[in-house]
Amino acid sequence: MGLLSEPVVRVGVTVTFMRMDRPPADLVALPPGAAVMRRKDCGVAEYRSYYETVGAAYLWWLRRAMSDRQLAGLLRDRDVSIFRLELNGRVAGFYELDETAWPLVNLSYFGLMPHAVGRGLGYALLCDAVSRAWRKGPEAITVNTCTADHPRAMPNYLRAGFVPLREVAETWSIPTRLGLHIPEALRV
Repeated sequence: MGLLSEPVVRVGVTVTFMRMDRPPADLVALPPGAAVMRRKDCGVAEYRSYYETVGAAYLWWLRRAMSDRQLAGLLRDRDVSIFRLELNGRVAGFYELDETAWPLVNLSYFGLMPHAVGRGLGYALLCDAVSRAWRKGPEAITVNTCTADHPRAMPNYLRAGFVPLREVAETWSIPTRLGLHIPEALRV
């Protein structure tokens, strides 16, 4: 069955597109025992593990729908960088910086593993992502969030210095084969 004819669940979300035009003055450091490493050799299985674990509760589905071949191509792109957060040697989160639209850098994906949520790591990881993005000297950094994301996502982006540009109501057609739990409140 082709992607356009497969069974889907329709989901309604509001997406907020945000931008940061200058580096923030105050950034928070990672706590003791936490470190962020660039994963230059991040493979498909490793990436899927991050993406699916972090994004399961927030309807991250686009990369799940990609074939392994498509995802491998994205991971080989030198303008896409994957960073892993470790806390005391255990994977605690990740983020992805995309420079394909240079001089803009997009924070494509960002989040914590479920065991790390609520431990004060999210904002510090966001500060790390913002700091790394600005080191390359972009014109601006962009990110988007939506009503399916963690409730602290928007406040953290605002605190870090992102400014909302626009909100767009979107309807997503999420393939049922992905097996995501869709909250009733988001079903269209």
